[in-house]
Amino acid sequence: MGPDPLDDLAAAFRGGVARDPEALARAGRDGSHLVGQPSAVATPREVDDVVALVRWARRHRTALVARGAGTSLDGESVPPAGSVVVDLSGWNSVLEVRADERWARVGPGVVNRSLQDALEKEGQFFPPNPGSWTASTIGGHVGTNASGPRSFKYGPTRAWVRGLRAVLGTGEVVRLGSRAAKRSVGPDLLPLIVGSEGTLGIVTEITVGTAPLPGVRRGLIVPLPADPPLGRIAGAMRAAREPGLSAVEYLDAACARDLAERRGVRWPDGAPLLLLELEAEEAASADLVEERLRGVLRSVGVAAEPHRHDDADRLWTERGESSRVLDERYGERIREDVCVPLPAIDSLIGAINEIARRERVPVVVFGHLGEGSLHPNFVVDPAGPAAGRIRAALYAVSLRLGGTISGEHGIGSLKAPYLADELGPGAVRLLRAVKRVCDPDGILNPGKLYPPEPP
Repeated sequence: MGPDPLDDLAAAFRGGVARDPEALARAGRDGSHLVGQPSAVATPREVDDVVALVRWARRHRTALVARGAGTSLDGESVPPAGSVVVDLSGWNSVLEVRADERWARVGPGVVNRSLQDALEKEGQFFPPNPGSWTASTIGGHVGTNASGPRSFKYGPTRAWVRGLRAVLGTGEVVRLGSRAAKRSVGPDLLPLIVGSEGTLGIVTEITVGTAPLPGVRRGLIVPLPADPPLGRIAGAMRAAREPGLSAVEYLDAACARDLAERRGVRWPDGAPLLLLELEAEEAASADLVEERLRGVLRSVGVAAEPHRHDDADRLWTERGESSRVLDERYGERIREDVCVPLPAIDSLIGAINEIARRERVPVVVFGHLGEGSLHPNFVVDPAGPAAGRIRAALYAVSLRLGGTISGEHGIGSLKAPYLADELGPGAVRLLRAVKRVCDPDGILNPGKLYPPEPP
């Protein structure tokens, strides 16, 4: 038996190394049901430390898994056995804010909410706001191209990353992107890193775009009919082209009920809900936006009086409690994430209910209705055989309807076996070629994103 490569890990870089059971257990989990078994947790202090870690990992053929808050839902940050977790949660400084140019430079460990607090002082905000925004990090957003309710108006994280610095699997430091308003210098390499789940490089700094903070942000909670025409509703919201409408969310009746019962939120009970966010510079303008949207809703048969929520951020924090509430109510389950074109949304809902009936399991659905992006939660052992059948059936339906197997949660290890079904063999070969260039030894977050190699 040769020497343990971990013996010289602490000497390989300036930073901490933890190997105690508590630290390893904490770093071995994310928001999924998967559990990893890392051999150590490394906490680098600066970029040179990350370079040294990569060089050490190449020398010893040891996997490295970058980690922020560990809120990913498909196993993106679950480390394989024997790997070293690179903990970047301490890289949580907002390094620079330029409100005049609408950008901010941050460390990958900055929590979304902390960034929002810093930007608010400058009259700005960062539009992506996933349900985990009070805990999830900007580095994690970049890794999975996270979205959230406001992506209806503003798009996902990819639309707001202006530049980044990363250490590739070769140990080389690269800077991608620019602070310029536009440029044309060949293929844009920046989007390769966004959504790559730490498989091409370890991101150590991010420059994000910002937007002016609206004077008024208002939430509307709209009770829907028992069997709402979701496709018509979503299509009408999109067709309205209302610039003051920034989010269109959906909760089925069960999810709305559980939130009201277990979190005491003052929401209408007993009906599916539509959650809208309005933005305006002043209250009078918001009133006009609200009145126009009420007219749109009436045109598609939604006549119930909306309930106003004057603090939209609080509304999304309450909506973000859905996962915890369902944890308390149902326990283990599949927390899925598919997206289809708006005309297919009712077919998707029908298929979700049919899958649940066939498998004889409860299902609760919520999501970003304005984009056709839904999160069906099937109450079943996520590691059992029924879970595999449900996932395969759900992804097949989404693809058949012209959609995708992941709207915003990413691929991780849970969806990797299905990626080729969506991309096709040519695109998968291209992905693997990029991986080989950026990470020739395959040390960065192995087992994630890429489909298993054919035998």
